Order: sequence, then structure tokens, then C-alpha cells
Amino acid sequence: MDNERTKADIADLMDTVNSQIRSIAEVQRKRTELTATASAREGRVTVTCNADGVPIDTEFSDDIDDLDYDDIAMAVTEAAQDAAVKVARMAEELMKPIRKTRSRLPSLSAMVEGLPDLRAKTPETQRAPFTPPADRNQDDARDRRWSVNDDAD
Repeated sequence: MDNERTKADIADLMDTVNSQIRSIAEVQRKRTELTATASAREGRVTVTCNADGVPIDTEFSDDIDDLDYDDIAMAVTEAAQDAAVKVARMAEELMKPIRKTRSRLPSLSAMVEGLPDLRAKTPETQRAPFTPPADRNQDDARDRRWSVNDDAD
């Protein structure tokens, strides 16, 4: 009886895993289509980023010449960073259902006695700094842990 129950549990788990893999493929496809746009300096600079946070379009308003070169450079950086944060949040929203399903799946360590819990051993993702290399100091490293749910100020 236990053997039949184990077989049924494994078959159910495999169905869930296969469904999860299909869902991941669909989310990855949808993610590649994401873009986000942000503006800076009262809309004088607008940047659009793709799903990887890479700027794919930059537009200047007709009154861009009201800004000097340093202001324009800072505005492009600010708008690009804001758009990248927006698109990362959009991607995170796409991933929520997958993460929810994954959290309900048993860990490998729960299924195989003596195997360490790899989820607990996975290092925390650190955000790359938003400051230029010359402006960084070693204290910045401790401030880079993040989630796309963090507020970008």
C-alpha cells in the first residue's frame, strides 16, 4: 500500500513539475516583451528599457536645450534607472504565480534524507550599485541587498 501511495505522490509531483516548467517557459516568453518608460527633468528626457533593464530608446523634448550637458547626463541616468526598476517589478509580477507554486513543492532535502537544504544555502542576490565607480566606497556593498519590491527613491 505504501509503495502505491509513493508512486502516486511521485506521479503527482512530476505533473506539477511539468506544469511548472511549461509556466516558466510562458513567463519567460512574456518577460521578453516587457518594456518600461520613465522620464526625468520635467519630461525633458524619456528613456525606455527592455526586460533586461537595457535602455532601448531615449528621447529628448523640444526644450532639452534648457538643460546643460551635466543635467542632461544626470537626467538620462535617472530615467534609465527608473525605467529599469519599473520593468524589473513588472517581471517580478509575472513570476509571482510561479514562485507561489514553487514554494508549495517539497524541497529535495525533504525527499532525500541527509541531503542539505539548498534553498537555505543559496546566497542572497545583491543589487549592483547605482553610483558611478569613482563615487563608490566599501560601505555601499552592505546597502545593495534588495528585492524588486523595494521602493526606488
